[in-house]
Amino acid sequence: MKTIKSLLAASIATAVLAPSLAMAGGAGDNDARIAALEAQIAELKAMMSGQIQEQQVLASRVETVSKSAKTGPGYDVKIGGYIKADLTWTKASNGDPNNVGFYFPTQIPVGADGTGEGAAADMTVAESRINFSATRELDGHTLTFFTEMDFYGGGGNEIATNSMNPRLRHAFIKYDNWLIGQTWSTFQDVSALAENLDFIGPAEGTTFVRQTQVRYTNGGLQLAVENTNTRLNNGGTATLTDDGAIPDIVAKYTFKGDYGHVAVAGIYRDLTWETATEEYSDTGLGISVSGKLNVGDSGDDFRFMFTTGSGVGRYLGITGTPGAVFNADSNDIEAIDSTGGFVSYRHLWNSQWRSNFTYSMQNVDNDVALTGDGAIKDLNSIHVNLLYSPTPKVTFGAEYMTAERELESGLTGDLDRLQFSAKYAF
Repeated sequence: MKTIKSLLAASIATAVLAPSLAMAGGAGDNDARIAALEAQIAELKAMMSGQIQEQQVLASRVETVSKSAKTGPGYDVKIGGYIKADLTWTKASNGDPNNVGFYFPTQIPVGADGTGEGAAADMTVAESRINFSATRELDGHTLTFFTEMDFYGGGGNEIATNSMNPRLRHAFIKYDNWLIGQTWSTFQDVSALAENLDFIGPAEGTTFVRQTQVRYTNGGLQLAVENTNTRLNNGGTATLTDDGAIPDIVAKYTFKGDYGHVAVAGIYRDLTWETATEEYSDTGLGISVSGKLNVGDSGDDFRFMFTTGSGVGRYLGITGTPGAVFNADSNDIEAIDSTGGFVSYRHLWNSQWRSNFTYSMQNVDNDVALTGDGAIKDLNSIHVNLLYSPTPKVTFGAEYMTAERELESGLTGDLDRLQFSAKYAF
């Protein structure tokens, strides 16, 4: 392009000066100058012609690509999530409350009577989340990508900026009936979860795990292999973690009808603890029955979840209890039995107001001779809320919760929490 501009400038200058040069020089000089000018003009025409052809070819290619993008198979892209602000006031009967952002049953402070109460207020938007999905048809198959994050990633501070780090929740692909990636465990029934303002709500009785897995779905049947992890009580002195030799294996079947749904799930686990010189293992087995049942024609519903088994502690109560304990006498590990569940009734006062009434519990069958009397024996909580949605995507609410943790030693701790929330879903 610079060459064309230079030739064009030279040609114009020569044309302008040609009359004066003709008067100053002889006929022979004029003929030579005119010949040089004609040669420059010819070269300019040739270069401009080539440039035009190149631009036409480029335009043709762009048009071809544009037509291909418009007529070829495309993605159905969606962006979703919600913004949620929470104000909580928490009181503990024995010491200062821990983890005031959301209910964590295993962190309720325990102690002897008269230890002293503690209270804390907290405001946060950490539960807010954003997700992205893209779906397309590919040679007769359906391909979906999905990822989501919230802001419970730790870090930040409440001194000045209240910054919070994002945390990965989901990241998976689906190809027809197959799912590969991180999402809710197949052992969990998301559709049966209670509606609470707290991040989880009845945590001690809820099966709650997100992890990487490979899942196959056919109608109501789901089969999966999922990431494994062993949490071990080492004689009451510490909780150790290790990976099993094989993934957790899950099977679930969901029955659906006008009544709602009921899901039955089973899990097989390989519990493993490996030291520098030894490897110990035991088998974990569990079953979970859950559902959401419609009550009459008013829109009310009854939700429930019941989980029991051996070595399933990490699936209940946000990794609430260890799945196994080390037995020094037999020089091996033994799976720990635990049972948890919740019931929740959801009542619609009218089209904009509703309430949820929830009770939750968990019991751990410890061998105190192995675990020590500092192990958790019982957890339970009650949740009551009132929610107002002026439009389907906006919710304001208030919730009261009371909870208790008891150790094998008999020490207990109570927790009371009042929460106010505002949420906008998009």
